[in-house]
Amino acid sequence: MGRIRGVMCHHTGTPTRGNMPTLNMLKTGRSDLPGPLAQLGLGRDGTCYVVAAGRANHAGRGEWRGLVSGNSSFIGIEAENGGRLGDVWPEVQMDAYVRAVAAILKRIGASPDMCCGHKEYALPSGRKPDPVFDMNVFRSNVWSVMEGTATIRPLIPATDTASGKPTLRRGSRGVDVVMVQKLVGVSGDGRFGPSTEAAVRAFQIENSLVPDGIVGPKTWTEILSRPQIIAGTSVRARRRQSNGAPAPVFTTLAETG
Repeated sequence: MGRIRGVMCHHTGTPTRGNMPTLNMLKTGRSDLPGPLAQLGLGRDGTCYVVAAGRANHAGRGEWRGLVSGNSSFIGIEAENGGRLGDVWPEVQMDAYVRAVAAILKRIGASPDMCCGHKEYALPSGRKPDPVFDMNVFRSNVWSVMEGTATIRPLIPATDTASGKPTLRRGSRGVDVVMVQKLVGVSGDGRFGPSTEAAVRAFQIENSLVPDGIVGPKTWTEILSRPQIIAGTSVRARRRQSNGAPAPVFTTLAETG
């Protein structure tokens, strides 16, 4: 890897469903091209995956602002998208894309002009179509973030004011985690680990929520609207009380939620 001069934007071009189904391919490569195929992968939920450090085979032949050593001079970001006309770019993914590029450019002391699309870099002209969004608009948004004038996406609150439930994410523990685990079908050990996060993402996709793997107010609303979950919790709590065992902390919230 030479001196990092900029960022090159790509899309994966795979219509496979899921948040980042191409992640393993980005690591190991294809039959015609050895991996890694990018330094970073960007999932549909805005998660940025570190694929590799150092040189990656993402650029091929091309030129941008006088630079022809794409693989050695640019950080490649492969965003999960089918790359077809009409394929949706989720707002949360595009927001993360802009902010990731802005962060890298700011770190290396480069301007938004040093962000290019693969389609802009690749030679001969027209060799690559990715990414399928307007790069001039994208660079303008990157500049807004770098200048501090961009509209900030609202942060997920620490607690859902309606139910009093805490926001849960990787690393969380406790009885509220157990409740979520029972709903999404993983072992109820009260520890929010990788398997729980993956199951939460699947639950969010099924219920048209942003699949970020974080149990915030919108996900809690969906969970607490399911009477079979609440009823099941209440029954278990009453049985434990009748046997002389203490009821779980979430009993009252569950029964009134």
